[in-house]
Amino acid sequence: MGAQAALAAQGPLPVPVQTALERAQLPPDAVSVLVVDAAGGTPRLAHRAQVPMNPASVMKLVTTYAGLELLGPAYVWQTPVYIDGPVRSGTLQGNVYLRGQGDPKMVMERLWLLLRRLQGQGIRQIAGDIVLDHSAFVLPAHDPAAFDGEPLRPYNAAPDALLLNFKAVVFNLVPDPAAGVARVQMEPPLAGVQAPATVPLAPAGTACGDWRASLRADWSDATRVVLRGAYAAACGERSWAMAYADPARYAQRAVEGMWRELGGQLTGTVRSGTVPRHLEPAWVATSPSLAEVVRDINKYSNNVMAQQLWLTLGWQQHGVGTPENARAAVRQWWRTRWDEADLPAMDNGAGLSRQTRITAQALARMLQAAWASPVMPELLASLPVTGVDGTLRRSRASARAHLKTGSLRDVMAVAGYVHATDGRRYVLVAVVNHAQAAAARPVLDALVEWAAQGQ
Repeated sequence: MGAQAALAAQGPLPVPVQTALERAQLPPDAVSVLVVDAAGGTPRLAHRAQVPMNPASVMKLVTTYAGLELLGPAYVWQTPVYIDGPVRSGTLQGNVYLRGQGDPKMVMERLWLLLRRLQGQGIRQIAGDIVLDHSAFVLPAHDPAAFDGEPLRPYNAAPDALLLNFKAVVFNLVPDPAAGVARVQMEPPLAGVQAPATVPLAPAGTACGDWRASLRADWSDATRVVLRGAYAAACGERSWAMAYADPARYAQRAVEGMWRELGGQLTGTVRSGTVPRHLEPAWVATSPSLAEVVRDINKYSNNVMAQQLWLTLGWQQHGVGTPENARAAVRQWWRTRWDEADLPAMDNGAGLSRQTRITAQALARMLQAAWASPVMPELLASLPVTGVDGTLRRSRASARAHLKTGSLRDVMAVAGYVHATDGRRYVLVAVVNHAQAAAARPVLDALVEWAAQGQ
């Protein structure tokens, strides 16, 4: 699809879309749209398709497609485990080393299995330290409050070569009306961090409402979370994921907390460091496949997983995962397929940025190439389905489509594939950049419905 073909199709927006724009009080120049057959040809609709726009999380399509092509759907991340010293009567006379290599899904359950396997080596006590090697990624300092002033939101977690459980803490709340409390369990256990065992129940008959705000959580002390409010029994059992207030210490606290909960003893500390050159891994923990990881990234718009994949591309090609190396890897991949045309401006691979830019034309061209690619099934299966799952589970669009969504303050976007009533498949890219972008959901739904009607 060339630039001239896109321009040839430049014309007025469909009437239902114009009507939706008027109702949302959005001007036409706030929208960039391209609808074209996935197999190629002249676009059905092109409106400001060559204007660079901020696509928010839709940029994850570039990251995940590049990952699938460059690494392959079966790619897995490996986390080597090293044992430095002899084991005598259940005690390791030395250190344990964990080398992070970018695994995006080293969640609590997998960390538990890793430490259980360490115990399976006959180790019950470690006379030395547990050393965490983060050196595969070299990253600038990260302020979780910098983007939107919400440092405890899990989506603001920073990437890490040894990313554990997304640096998140989950509070599980279970009402016990007989005792007048809700029981609280914190996962994972964090060494040195105290959490309340219970929180008072709100008066009988209290509606659930905004139960998170009602709990009035206080993380001002990273070693002690305080819940100053009450919990309504009407809420039933709930789980609340929060980013840990001291992310730089999260990995150390999580590893030590879980090791001790498993009954393990530790004479030394859990600390950061690097693996000695002479050591060979005792074993390697392996992540789910990239095809599974891409599904999590796109279905649920997981920012830190997208950044882990993006940085892995830089690590694989340049030996260390840095933002500069990740950008270079994606630029090189893009240029081998589409030259310099509409090269995307990537900030962090996730779209959680005010600087990211791409044109609808460039994104549509990429999605057409993906449709003809051997990795098309994996990419398509990773996209949310309208009204079915992921970020589109509550979509009101009746048309069937696989679409990645994106939203930030002043940004609303969708991109992917619409399955038309005439049996054809259309690539649809629609991006809204405007102060009132939050009102654009009916506009995007109208575009999806129009595209699904076919020609």
